[in-house]
Amino acid sequence: MTEVQLLRPLRYRSIFISDTHLGFRGARADYLLDFLESVECETLYLVGDILDIWEMRRRGLRWPDSHNAVIQNILMRARNGTRVIYIPGNHDEMMRAYAGMSIEGVSIELRAIHECADGRRLLVLHGDEFDTVVQCSRLVAMLGNRMYAWLIRANHWVNRIRQAFNQPYWSLAAHLKNRTKNVMQYIANYEEALVHEAKEAGVDGLVCGHIHHAEITERSDVLYCNDGDWVESCTALVESHSGELELLRWSDVRESLKTCADVSPQREVA
Repeated sequence: MTEVQLLRPLRYRSIFISDTHLGFRGARADYLLDFLESVECETLYLVGDILDIWEMRRRGLRWPDSHNAVIQNILMRARNGTRVIYIPGNHDEMMRAYAGMSIEGVSIELRAIHECADGRRLLVLHGDEFDTVVQCSRLVAMLGNRMYAWLIRANHWVNRIRQAFNQPYWSLAAHLKNRTKNVMQYIANYEEALVHEAKEAGVDGLVCGHIHHAEITERSDVLYCNDGDWVESCTALVESHSGELELLRWSDVRESLKTCADVSPQREVA
């Protein structure tokens, strides 16, 4: 449940989340549930790798209550009128067989075009088809996924220690990625390929996930938005009712809200 109880939820026109990896024990379903219980939106995009079917096949079905609570929150939104669009990624690629269908009010699509409140058109896709490692060698991708899982386990224990000292969440995996030259070149190549695809589609920008690297930047007059993940960075891309796009890093937001609540417990957070 949420640690920071808001008198009013944070309201957005659209929210984009991806790479939640439910079914993987490194998934931060607690943070994700906290986020979902704190926000409202008209449209929710699930931009791939929501379920980690790779991991569940390898280790057997692992489905904690917190992971189930996230799914139930999303289904409740769909039942209550929120437009929910699910674009499967590579870790939940079996769901691509259901593209064009609606399941429990959730529309499943391979990609989508989102029109912002200010008229900008954004291509929404997971992005794994532009990852040369995934496309050229599934075995290499699976081995990389195994190494990543080990790193996330180390990340878990680092944050257990930080929590004991009342320190906020910090991603060891993201810290190492941002300081590795080859990784940064890989990210740059990935962004370039997606920007080219957006140009081919004739849109103003794009929203993707896949590489667990949250970013909003403009490249060659195309707006590139990566909504990040809920394993390392715990981030979401949000659109205001005027069409402004922003990345929310939930560990930072919840600390800010907690501080506001401690200073002025009667104040409403809009």
